[in-house]
Amino acid sequence: MKLPSLTIGRLTAPIPLIQGGMSIRVSTSSLAVPVAACGGIGVIGGSGIPTEELQEDIRKAKKATDGVIAVNIMYAMKNFYELVIGSIEAGVDMIITGAGFSRDIFKIGKKFDIPIVMIVSSPTLGKLAEKLGAAAVIVEAKEAGGHLGTDQPLRTIFPPIRDVVKTIPLIAAGGITNGYEMAEMMDRYGADGIQIASRFVLSEECDVDDEFKQAYLRAEKDDIVLTTSPVGLPGRALRTPFVQALAEGVKMTAKSCKHLCLKKCDHHYCINERLNASRQGDLQEGLFFSGENTYKMKSILPVAEIFRQFVTQAESVYKENRGFDQPLTAPA
Repeated sequence: MKLPSLTIGRLTAPIPLIQGGMSIRVSTSSLAVPVAACGGIGVIGGSGIPTEELQEDIRKAKKATDGVIAVNIMYAMKNFYELVIGSIEAGVDMIITGAGFSRDIFKIGKKFDIPIVMIVSSPTLGKLAEKLGAAAVIVEAKEAGGHLGTDQPLRTIFPPIRDVVKTIPLIAAGGITNGYEMAEMMDRYGADGIQIASRFVLSEECDVDDEFKQAYLRAEKDDIVLTTSPVGLPGRALRTPFVQALAEGVKMTAKSCKHLCLKKCDHHYCINERLNASRQGDLQEGLFFSGENTYKMKSILPVAEIFRQFVTQAESVYKENRGFDQPLTAPA
């Protein structure tokens, strides 16, 4: 059965798939444009970069595609509102935000007629986001890469949030690696779509250094661990020498802060510099955020092929309104 489209506010994506907005400079227009061109929602990671750079990348994306281009901006950023307004001025279609909860963002969305999508990990925040005017809610679970708001798996936290979020799309995120799992979340759990990030790092269009992608390809299950972050949330990442040193208690206190990017930062290391190091392929010093199931992915593919596989697999088993108590089986 054909997958439904995904309508968020005044925008409709033909394929109910959002590409995760990975910062810093992992999700750029180079990745977001082909995602949008394939019918999904392409997302530029807007955290930790200068507003002018973000605006330039948004304008570049909007000139290159008629598809939906969003930006993901962490509420934890000190210049959160500057980045939001700058993105709107540059012509972005949608704002996605998490790592904290902003009430004022919904007023901005209403003023500028920009859909606001909130990332949550609890029924309380999901219901509040809907009440305040969110155009959609993304449920992000512990399987996701990067900063985490819960230690609970997706299939545990999604149903109670689905129970309270009734009038807007609800998106499942965290650990989804193929179209069969996409159909499962939509069929059995009532998701209106999915968000995936790590799979798109392993795309030809993602413009991180090849060493970043090779680190993903080499990763085994035990190589993907939880670590600490100056943001104040746990993060899921590859166990590199830097992450291993953190786990062993090696002091990483930054001598000075060049970026002043976070509202609250414990300064036990500079996350901006560590994420930039990973983007450049520095296996010793980089912080390589990674989803829990990255080890299952063993190929670098064009974005178009990733979409083809997800859609083909999902539509081969998708049956709308299957019901939560009816098992979904997929080919091995």
